[in-house]
Amino acid sequence: MRRTDTTLLEQMQISDVDIVNRKELLGLTDDCFRLLANQRFLIEEKVDEVVDEFYLRQTEIDEISLLIGDADTLTRLRNAQRKYIVDLFAGNYDSEYVNNRLRIGMVHKRIGVEPKLYLSAVRSLKELIVEVLRENITQEATLTETLKALDNLFYFDTTLVFDTYIGSLVGEIETAKRKTEAYAESLEQKVAERTKQLEELAKQDPITGLYNQRAMRDVLKREVAMLKRNNSKLSLIYFDVDNFKEVNDKQGHIKGDEVLKYLSQIMMASLREVDVPCRYGGDEFCIILPDCDIENAEVICERIINKFMQTYKDLSLSVGIVEVTKDDNPDIDMMIKEADNKMYEAKKFEGSKIIA
Repeated sequence: MRRTDTTLLEQMQISDVDIVNRKELLGLTDDCFRLLANQRFLIEEKVDEVVDEFYLRQTEIDEISLLIGDADTLTRLRNAQRKYIVDLFAGNYDSEYVNNRLRIGMVHKRIGVEPKLYLSAVRSLKELIVEVLRENITQEATLTETLKALDNLFYFDTTLVFDTYIGSLVGEIETAKRKTEAYAESLEQKVAERTKQLEELAKQDPITGLYNQRAMRDVLKREVAMLKRNNSKLSLIYFDVDNFKEVNDKQGHIKGDEVLKYLSQIMMASLREVDVPCRYGGDEFCIILPDCDIENAEVICERIINKFMQTYKDLSLSVGIVEVTKDDNPDIDMMIKEADNKMYEAKKFEGSKIIA
């Protein structure tokens, strides 16, 4: 439920029982209420004088004058103060009275009235009201008891106002805490996302976008472990571009990068979703083919060679393929070395060649 859907009493969790307990703690009895109510007509007659003198004193304080700000605000404050003073002598201090006092605290906190300024204003107002009572109550005993009752009621009001101050501060702290937690969570998520991005970038070859050698070894290790559990087959293709150095030397490294990028695009287009193409280094590439025998691996290689040579007719690829099963007790270093050796064996032949 939103705060604006509840009263201040509900927000502060102040019940009728709490109100009675507060009155008892501060010595507010039915006799006190009757004494105050007996002076209501007197106060109503003198309220304008009290309010005028009160704001004459208050506006002499620079901090308060700045908070009030303008004549229209001062007029509204005068009207509110008249009601506040008359309510002190209403003789009825129920939940509505308490809710109004809580609202006063909320408003003062909201407009930036510091507790010291509020207490100063209360002291000044109390002095003015006491002066009126002293001038008009002739019986000393009645005056003494009425002033005592008024004193207790001011304490009662002040505790309510300061409960609102404290509640508002706690609310601000909780709001700030929620914002901080939300920001920290957002920041943590961004850091996690960025870390993941950096981890992915660390696995990628910057020219082709394929997995680099380090990532390839991680994937191969994982696939070999799965191979041992699933009792399937795994093929590894190792190939390079023949005489690639001449491309860089004669046509420049930009042209060489173009060849590598095109070859990586062909690989991606020719493979299954589960296959993993990698740039091993320089012009050397590997392809990890899970659950694939050597015959199907050769088909894939021929497809890549044909597409590549349609665009680069003067270039060729040398390819080595190894196939392993669970029974081979495969080791990734052994697999890479064997596939590399077969690739170099293929280089002994003219043009593109596959050795499996």
